[in-house]
Amino acid sequence: IDLNACPAWVYRLLPFLRWVPGVTRETFRADALAAITGALIVLPQAVAFAAIAGLPPEYGLYAAMVPTVVAALWGSSRYMVSGPTTAISIVVFLSISPWAEPGSPRYIGIVLTLTLLAGVMQLAMGLARLGMLVHFISNTVIVGFTAGAAVLIVASQMGDFFGLEIPGVANFHDALIRFGSGIAGTRPWVLLVGLITLAAGILARRTLPKLPYMIAAMAAGGVAAAIVNARYGAEQTGIRTLGKLSASFPQPSLPDFGFSAIQQTLFPATVIAILALTQAVAVARSLAARSDQNIDSNQEFIGQGLSNIAAGFFSGFATSGSLNRSGANFAAGARTPLAAVLSAVFLLLITLLVAPLV
Repeated sequence: IDLNACPAWVYRLLPFLRWVPGVTRETFRADALAAITGALIVLPQAVAFAAIAGLPPEYGLYAAMVPTVVAALWGSSRYMVSGPTTAISIVVFLSISPWAEPGSPRYIGIVLTLTLLAGVMQLAMGLARLGMLVHFISNTVIVGFTAGAAVLIVASQMGDFFGLEIPGVANFHDALIRFGSGIAGTRPWVLLVGLITLAAGILARRTLPKLPYMIAAMAAGGVAAAIVNARYGAEQTGIRTLGKLSASFPQPSLPDFGFSAIQQTLFPATVIAILALTQAVAVARSLAARSDQNIDSNQEFIGQGLSNIAAGFFSGFATSGSLNRSGANFAAGARTPLAAVLSAVFLLLITLLVAPLV
């Protein structure tokens, strides 16, 4: 079959046919290496994002599997990796926690409804060709949003870095206030492991550019934590580990279609739909500027919408383009969206084979 001879409507329906013919042994190898990096990075991140969103750990992993594949196949960016993110996870928790106990079956059902509605809205916006609206967003706004996302990531990790119990916060100044009030309770061993992890990542990035620096950082931090815990005990050091993961293949799920669930999630779904699209387009445009690629905003809206619809039916939660995983994917040498697809496959394999060791 000559994919280059397909009519235009086929490309609109199956946009991945535009880049599939360009996959070669060389690009596949580059994509596979980048995908391994992405899978190892997203494993701890996905568990953390699920905790932020008030969901069991496996829901974070599921959100990084099927939705990631769908967004890569139906999006327009060659390098963006979609999945759970800090900002979206926080908004999910703040939106649903007043209505149900986090982690309860009702909470999970409402989160699935929220995710599905957000996806439907995003898909409708893409089909209505509202992607043109992003052309009114200046590069200054994109830079500001990207910097803001980075600040939010820092804020969300301050507690774990210093070993403090800081509940999920929605803004940076709240995080600073809570951090300042609890800084006296800093756990030295936790801070040491955090500093070792950070230093190893910076050192690897500067001295070993071909080595995925995030993986080097995680390996160094993991070894340091294991040595310290073995010497002094986890109770003394305060260094917590993930424990055995119970995730398997992404489980089919059914959102709560009750009137009350839809009523409670309609407005938050609108907020998440717009926020997630803004974040995804910001990430896609940032990478496009570095790679001289043209982004189809309408197609990106459709890809993100289908991704969240898939998340609603496969035990995930609201997703968007990931700033740090997309950057790592690009830096690791990804050549096509196949890297994002393979990262989800590798994540599944790692989860099935190595989860007890995590």
